[in-house]
Amino acid sequence: MIRYTSQQQMVIEEFKTPFQASIDKENRWIKLARILPWDALASIYYRAMSSDMGAPSIDARIVIGAMIIKHKLKLDDREAIETIRENPYVQYFLGLSQYTYEAVFDRSLFTALRYRLGAEKFDAMTRQIILKSEGKEGVSETKTEDQEKRNTDNTTSQDRGAKESQEATKPKGTLIVDATVADQMIVHPTDLGLLSRSREESERLIDELCKDLEISAKPRTYRRKARKQYLLLAKKKNKDKKEIHKAVGQQLRYLRRNLKSIEKLLDISQGQAFPLGSRDQKIYWVIQHIFEQQNTMYRSNTHSIEHRIVNIYQPYVRPIVRGKDKAHVEFGAKLGVSLQNGYARINTLSWDAYNESSDLKKQVIDYQKLNGFYPAVIITDKIYGTRENRAWLKEKGIRYAGKPLGRPSIEQATPYQRRKQKKENGMRSQVEGKFGQGKNGYNLNKVRARTAKTSESWIACIFFVMNLIKFSKEFLFSFVKDQLKCIIEFLFNFIRVETLKIRFSPA
Repeated sequence: MIRYTSQQQMVIEEFKTPFQASIDKENRWIKLARILPWDALASIYYRAMSSDMGAPSIDARIVIGAMIIKHKLKLDDREAIETIRENPYVQYFLGLSQYTYEAVFDRSLFTALRYRLGAEKFDAMTRQIILKSEGKEGVSETKTEDQEKRNTDNTTSQDRGAKESQEATKPKGTLIVDATVADQMIVHPTDLGLLSRSREESERLIDELCKDLEISAKPRTYRRKARKQYLLLAKKKNKDKKEIHKAVGQQLRYLRRNLKSIEKLLDISQGQAFPLGSRDQKIYWVIQHIFEQQNTMYRSNTHSIEHRIVNIYQPYVRPIVRGKDKAHVEFGAKLGVSLQNGYARINTLSWDAYNESSDLKKQVIDYQKLNGFYPAVIITDKIYGTRENRAWLKEKGIRYAGKPLGRPSIEQATPYQRRKQKKENGMRSQVEGKFGQGKNGYNLNKVRARTAKTSESWIACIFFVMNLIKFSKEFLFSFVKDQLKCIIEFLFNFIRVETLKIRFSPA
């Protein structure tokens, strides 16, 4: 049954709003605003700034809060600013004293703020969250490995203080280690497509140079013919290797011709201001490198070269061979991540492919610097279990939870040892779950920043937000647990008093 009466929209002045009422204290943004250590986070943001020089900065809580809102809700820069402008709860989260219709800052500033924060500051904020979750807020993180070793070596049976120091530095906790790739949002690269795009950019540069130098007779580029030859193969569903090799050679020859034309035009402009802007100059350098790499692979009939460029506009992105079912090769930053009590930290962020087993020592030392002691157990993938890593962990008194090298002994074959090893291997799924949370829940596999540093900041901010979600849930659980404990104690004392009254009351 349809119940609809046609009517015109009421005027905006008659539309009732709830803003005159007080905001809901149980809102998620209100709760999150209460538990965050804003002062500690602000001190990290202001580290590289001067207190008396330069233009006044935007409030640190607004900057950090806007980054949290953007990545928590998976918004682009423009939508993040609009969400802040429209939502009073979000404005309270940013520390504003009253609702305002004006934007807190222009959306174009997000890029500059990402560049200013960087991955290092987001990692420092993550450390503050971890310390607060363990009740160590404000504890210094400057203790080094040499200081810890010196404290342990000087321990004597007669020095009580030294005993306490040794007990404090005794290995504790579990560290889970793994690696992943944060995929960059770029066009899937192919040799033919990359050369075709480079050729188009070279044609655009020729047009710009001829316009600036007021040259009416442009050099020949054969752009229509080159485009037609490219599309002829690109539109085919099944491509033969010989056809691809032939098409790559054609695009290389067109690109070589265009690069020579650009060099001649630049020679004409000598003695004048450099005709190419900074962006076009960078693109010109990149397509030169692409031509050299692709020409080398074409001549040697190979498909691999060192420091291979796969995108003109983001030349820092490299192919990372992973061998996964979804994609054999991924394009983005490779991350070495460690997990401590559900909190993830990025220990290594590299744009080049590397063997993740070299990360293990660094991740263990970072754990020691943060906590003041080494982990008792390390849970990793098989690739981390090299002889060198195992020997180093044994020297530090850390147990490696992986399968021992060599033939299994009788003790390792006991049911207890098998159950223990199976349980610890299952714990490694926690870090895999964290990667899934980042990629499926917060677009860790769709990094949209355009420079290397802003991309690193983008990735680190996602991990910071995931740790905030973990921290807020943990804080809420501990609050409910304390409330239940108080209620149980009250009921226990009440029942005890009533029992005593009944026992000693006159008959």
